[in-house]
Amino acid sequence: MSRVFAYARVSTVEQLTENQRGEIAAAGYAVEPRRFVEEQVSGSVPASQRPGFVKLLERLEKGDTLVVTKLDRLGRDSIDVQQTVERFTREGIRLVVLQLGNLDLTSPAGELMVKMLAAVADFERALIIERTQAGLARAKAEGTKLGRPAKTTEVERSAIRDALAAGKSVSELARCYEVSRATIIAVRDGATA
Repeated sequence: MSRVFAYARVSTVEQLTENQRGEIAAAGYAVEPRRFVEEQVSGSVPASQRPGFVKLLERLEKGDTLVVTKLDRLGRDSIDVQQTVERFTREGIRLVVLQLGNLDLTSPAGELMVKMLAAVADFERALIIERTQAGLARAKAEGTKLGRPAKTTEVERSAIRDALAAGKSVSELARCYEVSRATIIAVRDGATA
């Protein structure tokens, strides 16, 4: 007899999985509470490193069905999602995504959909990188200083170097300027910190 499991994931502790639980129930899936796995972890964390998902994988058997509301609940990395789908296909586990019209991603049509969505996700990621690099190049060409602001002024850096040369300790100067020891060391070594 086929068992139905559900997986709901949110990225932060402020978010709740209640909407996902409601969508799964509204789609007609009766999931026993012990088969409903919820976790709060970023989608950028590979599925194989999420504690709840790993426990779920240990429980799933051939013939079972796993329901998720959206593809990004499985993960945001297309390669990771594809590997998860391939594993389910090999193990005979159905993977249903409600957002895709209850499409079983382990079916031939589902497999095609995963590949198309992965290609679109990769394309979008490349566009984001391209736009970011163009924006950074433009800002740099306009003379905008990139990176974090310095924690010390040039006058303070000069005074810190003088104090170090006079024998003051790194720790003492860090307390005096209310910065980390690493900042004092970076100033000592000539960085703009």
